[in-house]
Amino acid sequence: MVQTITKQDFLDKVFNFEVSQEWDFAGDVPAIIDFYADWCGPCKALAPLLEELQKEYNGKINIYKVDTEAEQELAGAFGIRSIPSLLFCPKGEKPQMAQGALPKQQFEELIKDILKVEK
Repeated sequence: MVQTITKQDFLDKVFNFEVSQEWDFAGDVPAIIDFYADWCGPCKALAPLLEELQKEYNGKINIYKVDTEAEQELAGAFGIRSIPSLLFCPKGEKPQMAQGALPKQQFEELIKDILKVEK
């Protein structure tokens, strides 16, 4: 199941930007962070797809959601200006941002290309 995380969860599970400016992914498996808001139509449309991807890649990736309304400091730290914004976090490499409600095929390509994960 896709997990909604707070700033503290993000610092613990993804990257502690308060300690280091140099990206250092803290997760055990690659992750996708969905920056969203409850009022955002494309964000709502994307939610079922993210749940589906979490099930299909179970144990190989983690998908987290960050509510940009509740976690404004976290959204600001990543320069989130439009939502949905998706942060792809591979292990051992720099993260990459994608924007918009992407189709499933494009998600699968990004998971393969950026996160280096196959189903």
